[in-house]
Amino acid sequence: MSSNYLEFKFKIEPLQPASEILVAELGYLGFESFVEEEDGLTAYIPAEEYEDDLLAGVHILQSNEFQITYSKGEIEQVNWNEEWEKNFSPIMVDDICSVRAPFHPEPDTEFDIVIEPKMSFGTGHHATTHMMIQHILKNDWNEKVVLDMGCGTGVLAILASMKGAKFVDAIDIDNWCYQNTLENVGRNDCDNINVEEGGAELLQDRKYDMILANINRNILLRDLPIYKDCLIKGGNLFLSGFYEEDIPVITEACQKLGLNYIEHIERSNWVAVKFSA
Repeated sequence: MSSNYLEFKFKIEPLQPASEILVAELGYLGFESFVEEEDGLTAYIPAEEYEDDLLAGVHILQSNEFQITYSKGEIEQVNWNEEWEKNFSPIMVDDICSVRAPFHPEPDTEFDIVIEPKMSFGTGHHATTHMMIQHILKNDWNEKVVLDMGCGTGVLAILASMKGAKFVDAIDIDNWCYQNTLENVGRNDCDNINVEEGGAELLQDRKYDMILANINRNILLRDLPIYKDCLIKGGNLFLSGFYEEDIPVITEACQKLGLNYIEHIERSNWVAVKFSA
């Protein structure tokens, strides 16, 4: 891990939903920690992970709906656990599922997920993770064999297990996410979750009833044929990590593979879409 980080201070007007969208976009680019400010957001990325044109692909920075400016500086490595404890607030999804850190009080919810997010993406604060949790809550996972692709903190895999899944593969290409998911799976006593580090190349000859893939549009489009080959007839595929305007291109790619659009959830222009084989 880098000894130095770059700190980006974003000034945002209006603050919401721009701040939530920006966090989600930056998370996919390698930013590892976020601190909400009164007038914007502070984001951190390892210095060696940053390239000069990295922010050129951040859609919201080009949006006419918001005024966003930023400054960049280099800092020494900070105590990220301490930062999370100060800034990570518990999440409640549809009054059914809570996602919280160990230092938060236990809520009265049907599903209570305890995570130590550290630098991993997928705490439930972000629109994409929140919507995928909603999809899990709405569907039947009892005795299902499940794949959580791009698992982040492991929240989706853990909830699927809590909802009665028979077995869950949780896979992420990022080592930090792999390590963090291992910790969180143990923390929630989910002994039917297998955690692996890697990408779609791990999926050869595997079969699933349910596949969750919260990644980004380009990777999803690239790996859709692999997901289709892994999905049993009648199985469900849940995709997120892209915008509402991307639904047509994602749906067209799925239909060419014999996957049928069922429904989608929208939050802050991000969407989570359900398809069926």
